[in-house]
Amino acid sequence: MATSLHAHVVEHLGSRIVGGFIPRGSIVLAADLEQKLQVSRSVIREAVRVLAQCGLVTSTKRVGIRVLGPEKWNPYDENVIRWRLASDQKGAQLRSLTELRISVEPMAAELAAEVAPEAMRKELMLISAQMNHYGRQGDLRRFLALDIRFHALVLAASGNEMFANLATPIAAILRGRTELGLMPERPHEEALAWHQSVADNISNMDAQGARRNMESIMRRTHNEICSLWEGAPRVFVDPIAKK
Repeated sequence: MATSLHAHVVEHLGSRIVGGFIPRGSIVLAADLEQKLQVSRSVIREAVRVLAQCGLVTSTKRVGIRVLGPEKWNPYDENVIRWRLASDQKGAQLRSLTELRISVEPMAAELAAEVAPEAMRKELMLISAQMNHYGRQGDLRRFLALDIRFHALVLAASGNEMFANLATPIAAILRGRTELGLMPERPHEEALAWHQSVADNISNMDAQGARRNMESIMRRTHNEICSLWEGAPRVFVDPIAKK
């Protein structure tokens, strides 16, 4: 029960902060939250700890819980991504993660073709074949799970641990596109072929082919959804001020 209450408070506050219903700079008192949400102080304390890790709030003794602006949020946090996708910041969130993918995933595919262990090469071949099967059947639930695994495995197979740790935010955006109805009923044949080609290229140690085909996947993704972020403001973060 405590875990359920804690999750409810995190969801309630996090979604409202990201959605702009609790404006940046607001001071929220733990006592007020206890009364409004009918939960204990320990539940509020744990929820605030999680939100602080997301960069959404900071807590100060004798002052209260201060709501922070988007430049302070953790852009790689799965909850922050999910809340942004459910808000009027959907376009900006899609743009940020799509631009990240275009920048990173082709390089990851190139490195994977050069250094991936044999077991990872074989798994990519298996996954791409399964993606073809379920994609053509229109089974988007299974296709999504395979697509998430495929891209996570390419990142991991690069041998770059920083790339590998981008799997969580990339999985969040893949889920988000599906939940928001931004995926076709059946994956495009061209996209299926490119995924198969990436797996083939990595299996055959064709680094340039892997980069080229992964970039084709990313560019198609960009072109399919770029209209959704037209006019969306960007967030400019001062890396020194954020510390």
